[in-house]
Amino acid sequence: PSVGFFSLEMSSQQISTRILSIESEINSSALFNGKIDEQDVDKLKTVQDEIQKWNFFIDDAPAISISAIRSRARRLKRTHNLAILFVDYLQLIKIDNRRSQYNRVQEISEITQSLKALAKDLNISIIALSQLSRAVEQRSDKKPILSDLRESGSLNRMPIL
Repeated sequence: PSVGFFSLEMSSQQISTRILSIESEINSSALFNGKIDEQDVDKLKTVQDEIQKWNFFIDDAPAISISAIRSRARRLKRTHNLAILFVDYLQLIKIDNRRSQYNRVQEISEITQSLKALAKDLNISIIALSQLSRAVEQRSDKKPILSDLRESGSLNRMPIL
């Protein structure tokens, strides 16, 4: 089985560097700035060799549409036995043939329903990350709740969450 990761915000290089940082336990800013010692370089080589064995596929196409995600996920399922798909993040996905009567909340709802149908069709799990609204910052309890999902509208009533 493989893992797919659609990143609409970060490049595959940025994601790979973060994964290297986490897996090697090397401070990410030191890694980004190239301020690492010889011991860290050896550790990075070992971790990089391990990571290359993973069935982990990153797609960093910006402004991707929901139909492109569906198409690419189907291809990953067919060619690499996709088991789980991550999408970072929901609000950056474009809908196909944007309808002028749709507002963004309705578009997000359509995107989410499309992802749910894709998960069912391919028999995979999909985890879609979402931006939070600023409302969470105004509360004393900063723990996010479903209504904090930006442009979510009725998503918190959908059975997929």
